[in-house]
This record gives sequence, C-alpha cells and structure tokens, in this order.
Amino acid sequence: MSDGSSWIEIVLLAMLAAFIGLRLVSVLGKRTGHERAVGDAFRPGAPEITAPSQRPAAKLRGVVAVPTGTDGTLAPKLQAIVDADPEFNPERFVAGARSAYGMILSAFWASDSRALEGLVSDEIADNFGAAIGERDGARLANSLDSIESAAIVNAEMIGQMAEVTVRFNARVTIAGTPTNTVDVWTFSRHIGSRDPAWLLIATDDDTPGDGNLDA
Repeated sequence: MSDGSSWIEIVLLAMLAAFIGLRLVSVLGKRTGHERAVGDAFRPGAPEITAPSQRPAAKLRGVVAVPTGTDGTLAPKLQAIVDADPEFNPERFVAGARSAYGMILSAFWASDSRALEGLVSDEIADNFGAAIGERDGARLANSLDSIESAAIVNAEMIGQMAEVTVRFNARVTIAGTPTNTVDVWTFSRHIGSRDPAWLLIATDDDTPGDGNLDA
C-alpha cells in the first residue's frame, strides 16, 4: 500500500513539474541569442548601445564667421577655438567683450572691487585693487561715453585655454575732459569649464595718462 502511494506521489509531482515548465516557457519564451541584457540599460551611468547603423551622426563643427572689423587673416585662429569649443561665436564674443569693457571700467573708476568679481582674473583683480588702494579708494570722475569700435586682434588656443584679444576704440571723459582712448584687452576661458564666463587676464593701454587701466 505504501509503495502504491509513493508511486502516485511521484507521478503527481512529475506532472506538476511538467505543468510549471510549460507555463514558464509560454510566459518567458525561448532564448534566441538576441535577447537584451537584463539590468545594463538601467545601470546608473551606463550608455545606451545602438547598432552601428543607428548611431547618430557626429555633430559637425561650424565654419567660423569673422566679425565685422576683424582682420580676416585671423579666421584660422578663430576656427581653432571653434574646433575646440563649438559653442564659441566670435560675433557674440565681441558683443560680450564690449559689455565687459564698460562694466570693468565703471567698477574700476568707482573703486568698486566687488563689481570686478567674475569679470577679471585674480592677478588683474590684485593689480586693480593695488591701483585703487594707491588713490585711497577715491572715485574717479570718469565716464565711458561711447565705444567707437571693438575688434578681435588676436586669438589662440594655449592647451585648454582659449585667449582672445580685443582692441577697443572708445570715447571717454576723464576729469571732465572728453578724449579718445585705445585699449587692448585679452580675455581667457577654460574650454572644459561649465562656466561660460570669459575673464580679463591682461590690459595694454595704448593711450598713457588718460586714467584708464594699464595692468
């Protein structure tokens, strides 16, 4: 009797195992060798892998447009910066440089060192701070009347640093006297930085004695 019960239990278990196996096959399907790996697509930071024919085309680098007033022979140098940083646009850069020129001059004349933060390098900030200290923080009665022109006169990549030099021809009033001034300023930016700001790293005042910056 016990032998008969054992055989019945074995047969029932075998039937149950076969039933479960059939259900798994119907639900999961058969492996074909083309299954997507489980877990990889959800791994933090894992890149999505596509077939070669589905890979997106590489982003084409733009051909540089030389801004009005800038010597056309600088095109290869500007192109080198565009190749390193496709977001660089010389025309927009010149517009930004004009704005920075006015803000930096106003801050320096007003002896406002804080306003220079984020606009100039640490070295330039120290030089300007020293000049402000020499006049005991006195404000200068100067004003920027107009920027007659702003043109890129040099551009280069030095490692990961992009440097662009701009020549400004401006009309300023120094202690009540209108005068023309020429300033050559160099701006720099690390192309790998998420910060899009360009910092003033050097100035070369071509009109000595007019109260402008010469650092």
